[in-house]
This record gives sequence, C-alpha cells and structure tokens, in this order.
Amino acid sequence: MDAGHGGTSDRKRSGLTKAVSSSVTMPGMVPVSSAISDPAILAADIRRWARDLGFDAVGITDPDLSGDEPYLLRWLRNGYQGGMGYMGRHGTKRARPQRLLPGTRRIISVRMDYRPADLEPDDAVLADSGRAFVARYALGRDYHKVLRKRLQKLADRITEAAGPFGYRAFVDSAPVLEKALARNAGLGWIGKNTLLLSRKGGSYFVLGELFTDLPLPVDTPPTAHCGTCRACLDICPTGAIVGPYQLDARRCISYLTIEHHGPIPESLRPAIGNRVFGCDDCQAVCPWNKFARPTPEADFLPRHGLDTASLTDLFAWDERTFLDRTAGSPIRRLGHERWKRNLAVALGNAKDSAAAVPALEGGRDDPSTLVREHVEWALARHGAREGER
Repeated sequence: MDAGHGGTSDRKRSGLTKAVSSSVTMPGMVPVSSAISDPAILAADIRRWARDLGFDAVGITDPDLSGDEPYLLRWLRNGYQGGMGYMGRHGTKRARPQRLLPGTRRIISVRMDYRPADLEPDDAVLADSGRAFVARYALGRDYHKVLRKRLQKLADRITEAAGPFGYRAFVDSAPVLEKALARNAGLGWIGKNTLLLSRKGGSYFVLGELFTDLPLPVDTPPTAHCGTCRACLDICPTGAIVGPYQLDARRCISYLTIEHHGPIPESLRPAIGNRVFGCDDCQAVCPWNKFARPTPEADFLPRHGLDTASLTDLFAWDERTFLDRTAGSPIRRLGHERWKRNLAVALGNAKDSAAAVPALEGGRDDPSTLVREHVEWALARHGAREGER
C-alpha cells in the first residue's frame, strides 16, 4: 500500500543495483556515469525507449518527498494501515528515497495500462451475485513480473547508450511512495480516492520506478482535477474512503480480501458482495476513467475464465488446482486458504441459495479453521433468508 495515499503492495523484494562507474564516490553513494554529454537528450531518448517497451507514460522526478512525509505519518498514527505492520516498520524511509538507495538523484516513473478491451461492465458482474468479481488488474499475468522485465530492458538500453550507471528497479516491491513519485514526475495527480489519476488515461494502470544516479532534467507535477466531485466517496461499499484523500485500509475491500490475514469482520462481510479479490468501485465510478485506454498487452488478458467464473466453480478448486490456475497471477500470493475464505463470504451474499448452500456444505469439513468459520457464517446467512421467506 502506498502509505498516506492508499493502494496495495505484495512487498516482494525485487530489482537490483548496478554500480559500474570507475569514478571516485563518497562511501554509500551510487556512482554516476561519466558518459552523459547531454542529459536533456538522454531524457528524451529514455521516454522514447520506454514507449517502445510498452510503457504508456514515463516521467522523471527528483527524490524529494518531504511534502508527503507528514501525510504518511498522520496516516500511520490514525492506524489506517490496519494489519500491515510493515508500513510502520519502514518508518520515514518511504518518504526518503535516498535512504532506500543512497546516491539516488533522479527517479524514472513509468505507467502501464492494464484493463483489457471488451470486458463486461463491472456493474453487470457485481449485479450477478453468483459470479465472482476479481479486480481487473488481477485477471491476467502478474503485473509485477511484466513491469520488472520491461524496466530491466529500459536500464539495459540506457547502459548501451550512456554507459554504466547506478540504478535499481522497483515495482510495488519496497518502501516506495510510488504514487507520490509518479505525481511529481508528471504522470497524474492523486485523487480523492487516493489513486493516481490522469486526464489522458484515467486510473486503470500500474506503476514502476527506476531509481538512478543520472543527472536528468525533471518534469513538472500536474494540477489536480477532482474539483467538487465526490463520486468515489459515495460509492465505496464499506465507507473506507473516510474523507477526500483519506483511506482507512481496515474498511477497504481490497485490503480485506488481499492483505488481511485473519477473519473478515462480520459487519463488513455483507458489503463485500461477490468481490473475491480486490475492488474497483472507486475507479469504475470516476469520471476520468472515460479516458482510460484499453491495454494492448496480451499478458493482461483474462486467464482461466476469471472474468466470467462462477463462485461455486472457484470454491470447488482444491489447493493443487488453485496453485496451477494462479501460476504467474497476483492471486497466487493470497494462498488457497484466504481464497476460500473470500469465496465463502461471497457465497454467503449470493442470492441463489439452491446453488450456494450445497457448495458451502462441502466446505464444512475444510481443514482450515478460518475457512470453516466463514462457511458457517455464510450458511447461517442463507438460513436466515429462508426463515424470512
């Protein structure tokens, strides 16, 4: 989660550092290439190479995030990080990129659109309580893997042209305020739903960064364009957006279905509906997403019918099936136990008891206490509905 602004993270360590200049540097510093004759030309080349690699936007910024640090600290003091203890453990490192990678001069921020064309509208899937809704970024290949490889290729291309330089690539994989960096690099503004918004691309995109020691010219942050709109605040099923630009992760469906490890609070389960991995409501309702562009990236196309799957079919997956069908997917990190926990909640919210109850009955002897507890809640919910009838 991009602390202070919302979002999710898988916390996997990635990227690498290459320090290859023979120039003398201070201890702990990343050496700067001596082969750069015109930083402005190199910056223009980097933009071109990034687009050739499939990135939809690229910008450059310095590592100064001092203006965001107070928001981060207040967010943590409010306890909005929920069970994500790692957010606090990293302290202010998130707002001080040079502590993460000493010697960082510039950060290249990239964006890649992920929403496939021709998807059924979100509200149609959400209205069919027997189907599973999976956040649109998770329908295909894990974006961490896709962006990481492209960033490495970009770094290789820079090395070919300008000579060795110091860098490290990040894709939601370290204490990085990625949305604040992307904003400063001119890729958009942080909206009231705490997501990065672009006038030309909405918000259906993922971000990555290349921390570098290159002395490149920087871009200018855009102005914000949310105005008086509060559609995202009003649509949030659980009221997780507690105010403009303020997200309480403890109530966020994306947090509850992805990051949270224990039982989902009973008071919030009915509002989850049939969302089994993440939630896109605050994006779907955002007016700027009428400018979102479908991705041409084949890796982001739906796999294993996840865009049309029924809850009962997914609940029937045993652990081996789950592992096979989520290989290379961001859903894999959830694990089979929490996958079934989420599906049990969704089945409890399903309107068709004739289909949901037999599936849930099969989960009563699940080896996981966590799963069994949610199954019993779901069955009791159907029993209460029958009693009302």
